[in-house]
Amino acid sequence: MNCSDRRDLGLLLLRLGTGGVLAVHGAQKLLGWFGGGGIEGTGEAMEAMGYAPGRASATAAGLAEAGGGALLALGLATPAAGAAAAGAMAGAAAVHAPNGFFAQAGGYEYAASLGLTAVGLAVTGPGRLSLDHALGHTVNRNWMVPVAFAATAAATTVIVGARNQRVRKAAEGEQEPLFD
Repeated sequence: MNCSDRRDLGLLLLRLGTGGVLAVHGAQKLLGWFGGGGIEGTGEAMEAMGYAPGRASATAAGLAEAGGGALLALGLATPAAGAAAAGAMAGAAAVHAPNGFFAQAGGYEYAASLGLTAVGLAVTGPGRLSLDHALGHTVNRNWMVPVAFAATAAATTVIVGARNQRVRKAAEGEQEPLFD
């Protein structure tokens, strides 16, 4: 086994692991599988987290995670798949950011890890053990990487910004009592 073979095998393992985790996480949102809330339950949770409308937010997050994860695992449309997954994880990280970095305190560590791995795969490419390679990289062109990330960054900035405004406005009405 030479270095190129090892690299392709490593990329396959990263894609299968990260893509698989993202796909089942999205299936929890979309279908209620694996103990998830489905669209209705996730929509209510998204609304409570400041993402409105909740049902549309749950659908978008579920599709980005399940679709992006499945495509990453397959190594198909890798730039778009990685960008979609990273955008969803940026939204999740925004929710967990007030709790700090570490996951044991409810922080954004896990979302950041999944998002950064998805970014790395999108930038690096899927390797030779992928559908992108088998199809001649028709949906994995170099120009697609910056386009996919620019579109995702713009959408994520708008969505997370609107969510942060809603959370701030809600917090303004919840002032602690000045005197006991």
